[in-house]
Amino acid sequence: MSDRLAVLAQYLLPKQALTTLAGLFAGKEAGKLTIGVIRWFVRRYGVDLAEAVNPDPGSYRSFNEFFTRALRGDARPLADAAFVCPVDGAISQFGRIERDQIFQAKGHHYSTTALLGGDSALATGFADGDFATLYLSPRDYHRIHMPVDGQLARMIHVPGQLFSVNPATARGVPGLFARNERVVCVFETSYGPFVLVLVGATIVGSMATVWHGRVNPPRSGRLRQWSYDGQQIRLAKGQEMGRFLLGSTVVMLFPKDIVRFSPAWSPSAAVRMGEAMADLADRHT
Repeated sequence: MSDRLAVLAQYLLPKQALTTLAGLFAGKEAGKLTIGVIRWFVRRYGVDLAEAVNPDPGSYRSFNEFFTRALRGDARPLADAAFVCPVDGAISQFGRIERDQIFQAKGHHYSTTALLGGDSALATGFADGDFATLYLSPRDYHRIHMPVDGQLARMIHVPGQLFSVNPATARGVPGLFARNERVVCVFETSYGPFVLVLVGATIVGSMATVWHGRVNPPRSGRLRQWSYDGQQIRLAKGQEMGRFLLGSTVVMLFPKDIVRFSPAWSPSAAVRMGEAMADLADRHT
């Protein structure tokens, strides 16, 4: 199927209903049915369970428990870098934010203000900064970790669409990551503010953070915000900060002249959590 046809089909599908149903099933403890689906999923997507704390696919009580499985402590060592990769997945795009425009795919950009739920004051801090967009496929490890030490400042749940976030859809849906439902997490670091956005997608039953738990559902259709001023919620580099209950994408924003991405990085390249993502830009070294 061509990219165009695949995208057209998504406009027609009842994405919200499909996602709700998938979320309900994924949370059910359905015995042999659950185990059968997990075993099929492992074969279909080539999931490597050898690195999981629990490598037995027949021992998971629900699909969500399997999908958000923990890895062995030695499975993802942290690189000696200022910023480490927060997820397993593939690089969708990365690079400079042109004033307030983030590159999505050939012919498609979207604004930092749109991504951040219309918060132009927050977006201003990332003008001419840098971004990275990482795609998590179904086979990947789906916990999200901190790329750098940070203190939580705010969280914003932005309602939106539930298009797929695979590469074909990124090429075909304008402003995809600023249209889909998302959870915006704002941190303060010793280098300035940093934003990590969890982008929802079709069949993504919910997104969760370690400080809040499940953020969605509910899906009220209204933007929701939480402030953590004075709560001293600090997360260390490499520490888990959240997870997807089914796969999706993360987008990171950095202020101008903070990061210098690894020369090993290139669009579509596979990445693993804990690998070197970036060092400090020259003026910070």
